[in-house]
Amino acid sequence: MTAKILLVDDSGLARRSMRAILEPAGYQVVEAEDGMSALERYFLEKPDLVLLDLVMRGMNGLDVLTKLHELDGAARVVVVSADIQDSSREMAESGGASGFVTKPVERAEILKVIADVLGARA
Repeated sequence: MTAKILLVDDSGLARRSMRAILEPAGYQVVEAEDGMSALERYFLEKPDLVLLDLVMRGMNGLDVLTKLHELDGAARVVVVSADIQDSSREMAESGGASGFVTKPVERAEILKVIADVLGARA
């Protein structure tokens, strides 16, 4: 079965770039461009993994992460952000993120993190 990934980023370019990495690797990709639509898509699509940006209009990534885990404690979320501060990484991890990848994303790194997180659910 192909894993489904919900890609949450307010940048269309970032979503297209990630899709160009994920689809050739065999993942099914669904997208959301803000926090509220991410929560909605999560429950409609039931993805295996969420790739979540931190800095977005409206609801930020940490708020989305918290809400996802309140609603579904088993949600697998990898934060993908240009924010390289240790405090941001720590907040994401304490908020329940399964991984943290910095932008610009390197193909090999993101695919390894995804495989590790998805492998951990088995």
